[in-house]
Amino acid sequence: MGHIITDLKENFKRGNIYIQLIYINAGVFILTSLITIFLTLFNRSAGNFLLFGEMPASLHNFLLQPWSIFTYMFLHSGLMHILFNMLWLYWFGQLFLYFFSAKHLRGLYVLGGICGAILYMISFNVFPYFSGAIEQSYMLGASASVIAIVVAAAYKQPEYQVSLLFFGAVRLKFIALFMILSDLLFITSDNAGGHIAHLGGALAGLWFAASLSKGHDVTAWINKILDWFISLFSGNAFKAKRKPKMSVHYNNSPRNKDYEYNANKKAQSDEVDRILDKLKKSGYESLTTEEKKSLFDASKR
Repeated sequence: MGHIITDLKENFKRGNIYIQLIYINAGVFILTSLITIFLTLFNRSAGNFLLFGEMPASLHNFLLQPWSIFTYMFLHSGLMHILFNMLWLYWFGQLFLYFFSAKHLRGLYVLGGICGAILYMISFNVFPYFSGAIEQSYMLGASASVIAIVVAAAYKQPEYQVSLLFFGAVRLKFIALFMILSDLLFITSDNAGGHIAHLGGALAGLWFAASLSKGHDVTAWINKILDWFISLFSGNAFKAKRKPKMSVHYNNSPRNKDYEYNANKKAQSDEVDRILDKLKKSGYESLTTEEKKSLFDASKR
């Protein structure tokens, strides 16, 4: 058992950001499922326990549990729910990293979830159609976060083709448009809250990609907060900053090493640009194994 936990920890540390998000979602799902089973065995209701982390439609209920705007995006109602969300995150998480950085994906995952929750709560409190269900309505799931990632990738490379079962090669812009239109069409269905949240996530993805193209990263503040929390739990947040000791270094290496280093960096950058051009024109399947490996390595730098 200890070896399994150690292997999981190592895989989590070595994994890319979308793998880490999948691990977190899966871990939360397993934990909440085990707690639910335990409570059920003792004839205790697990509903209130889960609602503690779900996003409420009621503003009053939200003020009682404001953390839910973050926690809901890591909770799922069943195996198929988490399975489909994590498959989409796996597929489009890889694609997203061809065009953006790992921190962008992490920040957009949270931003998409937040925007989905805000639009969900606003809609239920503004439109009379939902007035009778406000107090009883709660939402959970990573769908809004995942759709934000899909839409951002589609905005960045709309003509990029993805191979879909039964449909063949489909451009990213059509996948994103289909998802948005289907959510609009089912906005008054039984899962109205989920479809509204999807639209909020789509808006977040569009906002992120459009702003980044103009040089502004709307996920920067989220990543700063997340980095602070990570440093807090790793014990580095409140460590006193020590003045670095003065040291003397004697550079005995030839000067041409700097030139060689810069030349190698430029060659790597040119190679990645060439592969991305090929990716845009011919699709992912046209890449060789070495080219795929080069892209993967570049995304982790």
